Amino acid sequence: MAGVLIQASSTLRQVAAARTPFLLTLEQSSQEWRALNRGSQGSAAERQQKFSLSSDDSVWRMAMRIAQIAPLHESVPPKLYGGTERVVSWLTEELVRRGHEVTLFASGDSQTQARLIPFRERALRLDPTAIDTVAPHVLMVEKAFQMADEFDIIHGHIDYYPYALARRHPQVSFLATLHGRLDIPELQPLYTEFQDIPVVSISNAQRLPLPQARWVGTVYHGLPLDLHRFYPEKGDYLAFLGRVSPEKGLDTAIEIAARAGMPLKAAIKIDAVDRQYYELEIKPLASRHPNVEIIGEITDQEKSEFLGKAYAVLFPIRWPEPFGLVMIEAMACGTPVIATRFGSVPEVMADRRSGFIVDSVEEAVEAVEKVGSLSRAGVRQVFEERFSVERMVSDYEALYRQLVNERQEMSRRRQLNKA
Repeated sequence: MAGVLIQASSTLRQVAAARTPFLLTLEQSSQEWRALNRGSQGSAAERQQKFSLSSDDSVWRMAMRIAQIAPLHESVPPKLYGGTERVVSWLTEELVRRGHEVTLFASGDSQTQARLIPFRERALRLDPTAIDTVAPHVLMVEKAFQMADEFDIIHGHIDYYPYALARRHPQVSFLATLHGRLDIPELQPLYTEFQDIPVVSISNAQRLPLPQARWVGTVYHGLPLDLHRFYPEKGDYLAFLGRVSPEKGLDTAIEIAARAGMPLKAAIKIDAVDRQYYELEIKPLASRHPNVEIIGEITDQEKSEFLGKAYAVLFPIRWPEPFGLVMIEAMACGTPVIATRFGSVPEVMADRRSGFIVDSVEEAVEAVEKVGSLSRAGVRQVFEERFSVERMVSDYEALYRQLVNERQEMSRRRQLNKA
């Protein structure tokens, strides 16, 4: 139905009944329907803007008013390192492309096609004047819920900060995507209290520590198909990309590369909390291995070449990784991944197609020898089949629709009870 304008109100009612589309507030919804039924009033572009096509271009669905609340630690998208903010950017831009009215709460140096509500001029991590990183997030959440009547749904990406306010604003639907690790003792009583708050995991493994939470879905990350260039020819070095922290396993990557007899290039981010670990453990270790090159943080533009020209990407984690964005970024370039069996890895990886899942250094070294047998086109195919931004956004649209419809049904029942 691409390119077809729906003009008759009877047709609109049929579409609404068949698809149970997103509905706006009663006042705005009636305004939209009146404008559409007038047909000739307003430009065709204005009338069509109220609708967006589904991912398969087969049905029209009503546009939603969506708020995205991003962390303030990095800009959206990040200038350098920053997985969560990068995912929020891809999600936001694709929602805008589909015709939704999106408002992004983020740092002032963010770049977006959505309406930006900025907090702070610069992202916290790159702002040397930032001292208290909690206060700006609390203020941002308060401002977002002060504007609750402007949205059909508020989508949070900053953990539990919005929960108390979400509970006290039933007029707007709320959803939180949890991007971090959840095996933390202090989270147990918190999620026991907030069992009514809808939350999304980014892998099934991530949600295991909190069975009492109200899980409404698992949505794997996705990125634009054209973001990273495909490299059909295998490279001549192993790559490591990520934070320098014990759980990320850079020391293990150095050992694997040394035993495999291959050079290792490490594009790393060093947080203040990990500085001592880097100076005392990683730096001396790397200095003893001339095959190791530490190159620091890289931009998105540099990332494609860094990952694409690698022979394989090492992901030797030793913690319950919630997702592991670097795995699908490597797949997008056609580069196989060698990853240890922790957290999300068995879900994200297609073992022996996108790389190898291993349980020891010895198995990782053997996997390096086997990488040449994999098709880099096949690695890219796994990415295209499972981890596109289109698939991710369609998954979120379905959850938005479910939660908005639930809220409307609850509101209808309350009104009937009052009557």
